Amino acid sequence: MLTQDKKTSFWVISDTHLIADSLHDDGQAFSQMQKTSQGKDLYYQETALSAFVRMAEEKKPAAIIVTGDVTFNGERVSAERFAEIFKPLTKTKLLVLPGNHDIYDGWAREFHGKKQYYAGQISPRMWRNIFRTSYETAVSVDNSSLAYSVQLNPDYLLILADSNDYGKEESSTAPATAGFLGKEQRKWIKEQLQYASQNNLRVIFCMHHNLYAHNPAVNKGYVVDDYRELRKLLAQYNVKLVFSGHIHAQNIMSPQNSCPATEVVTTSFCSNDQGYGVVKVSPKEISYTCHHFEMKDYLTDKEKQNWTLTHFHDYLENIQLGTISAELMQEDLYRNHDDLKSVRQMGRLFGEMNYHFFTGKNHIVFDELQKLKKSEIYQRLISENPQYELYLQTLYDTSVHDNLHVKIKY
Repeated sequence: MLTQDKKTSFWVISDTHLIADSLHDDGQAFSQMQKTSQGKDLYYQETALSAFVRMAEEKKPAAIIVTGDVTFNGERVSAERFAEIFKPLTKTKLLVLPGNHDIYDGWAREFHGKKQYYAGQISPRMWRNIFRTSYETAVSVDNSSLAYSVQLNPDYLLILADSNDYGKEESSTAPATAGFLGKEQRKWIKEQLQYASQNNLRVIFCMHHNLYAHNPAVNKGYVVDDYRELRKLLAQYNVKLVFSGHIHAQNIMSPQNSCPATEVVTTSFCSNDQGYGVVKVSPKEISYTCHHFEMKDYLTDKEKQNWTLTHFHDYLENIQLGTISAELMQEDLYRNHDDLKSVRQMGRLFGEMNYHFFTGKNHIVFDELQKLKKSEIYQRLISENPQYELYLQTLYDTSVHDNLHVKIKY
């Protein structure tokens, strides 16, 4: 048990995608990787995570749960560096579960000058050893996967599942995007749910892949393949809260059909606006609030001399918008090479709409949404890029739904 306190808190982060500084020299090859990393920051994550640990040491949550994709592309050195960064925690337990980029990822690389080289990958055994302090707190460990359970306090049991599809040896190919739990792990999960029921513990379930489809247009490979079986299990034992990651978007979905679970997906810590969840538990309720890490408050004096670090959210927003806008502009420039201004405006609009969705700040009043859709740039955007029309229609929400806060009552 992590704490005897019936009223306590823990934090949730996801998709940190750390690549250790020792694996690159800021050279040409690494710079190119940064440009093609879909809006992730690869340069400053050691600094960002170290600052985050300083905040945790000050505020002392009972645990920090990381819902997968700890490393950039499964580099063993990056996982070891992640564990080292979090080692100074004294009152807070680090609870890590793997993502689809962490185990036997054939994309694991290190970068020197103009070239990239294969980097050592992470086996399941290595993972358990690197993050052994997480497993040492376990009530139970699943022998068929990297899943384990931890009792948070007298009232709550955490189940940290392994939803990833990886082989039994090192890979030379891209990591699988889709994931599943499998029959053996589901059997172990059921045993944990039974244990919780017998001991009057409420379950909080965590995994990397999603329980629900958080975007109706783009969800293939994100929802765990055996979601039907998992939802039945969660319904049978009245599990009301699930945490996941993978889609890099801050999003909350209420219970679906007969499944009583609310699912909170935490945005990627290495992109967007450094979102992390603060979860407060008591015997009768759980509250979740998405916060945005104010890194400059926890930088060293030397680090505060770096303008990028003291304006980090601006930096992250710029690389996110720049990446998304550039993808659209590359397609449109072939058709509109004589109208660069309009191409830039379409790219900017496309980037901003995506950014609002990924940060969970996608609520808009109906009239404003209609005004946006009738604008000349939006109409031209969907006219020249009809493949994006359905997707763009899913990005804004005019209801009272909240992606940044939720309260679960028992």
